[in-house]
Amino acid sequence: MNTKIQKVGVCGAGGTMGAGIAIVAARAGFETACFDTSMEGLNLARGQTEGFFSKSVERGKMTAADRDVALARLSASTDMDALADCDLVIEAVFEDLDVKRELLSALDGICKPEALFASNTSTLSITEIAAGCDRQDRVVGMHFCLPAQLMKLIEMSPGVNTSDEAFADAWAWTEAAGQQPVSTQDKPGFILNALLVPFNNDAIRAVEAGVASAADIDKAIKAGLNYKMGPLELLDLVGLDTQMRLCEAFYPVTLDPRASAPPLLRRMVAAGHLGRKTGRGFFTYDDNVIFGG
Repeated sequence: MNTKIQKVGVCGAGGTMGAGIAIVAARAGFETACFDTSMEGLNLARGQTEGFFSKSVERGKMTAADRDVALARLSASTDMDALADCDLVIEAVFEDLDVKRELLSALDGICKPEALFASNTSTLSITEIAAGCDRQDRVVGMHFCLPAQLMKLIEMSPGVNTSDEAFADAWAWTEAAGQQPVSTQDKPGFILNALLVPFNNDAIRAVEAGVASAADIDKAIKAGLNYKMGPLELLDLVGLDTQMRLCEAFYPVTLDPRASAPPLLRRMVAAGHLGRKTGRGFFTYDDNVIFGG
């Protein structure tokens, strides 16, 4: 592997995004330490990961031996000290500036000085997140796309104080992990979400206006535009609460009416219909299998 990074830590590894990032790292040959505050969540993610890798074997994408080796690279802990010797720590925790700053501050006192910190945020400023620690020059934005274990793109964003060396090292890791990095500015939404949030809101408004059912809207988008996933299915995967936060981040900046949260979205979030993670969103779900598994 053409990278200085050998061991990767993932914070928030009990969640959908964090578990997917851990799969990417372990599959690519990196020792991967998974951290979360709930062992229950970590155990659930482990079971989903085992199922995903087993399905990959069934589909001929990896051998059983490769699966077993990848799983052996994964460790899980609710003790943050388990991240002490990581070369890169990627956070995929709740999309809240204070939460992310507090996490980086705690990591700063645990991890070795040369370790890189990366944030998976899609709505918050990398520069503002980095202000939570004393190594702002070694903090980068590394936005994976859901589902991370299937999607290759990573939007890479330097903060104001990110050093060229740190950004280059983080970029080299994404390539060594088999991903496809693109460079973006430190702005809400970067490339994809800046375009997707208004588009997805349009789909929500079409459902609310009675233009068509959620299933037929998704079917039309997939058949007509050759998308692999419809916008409403994607919203269920990402989480409708996440879409709300994206709207709240973009609209005050852009003043684009299409970026404001549709009333139907607000009602669904208030009702707790957040998508796959709650079993109900625009569609209903009766299993907890990791996407693509």
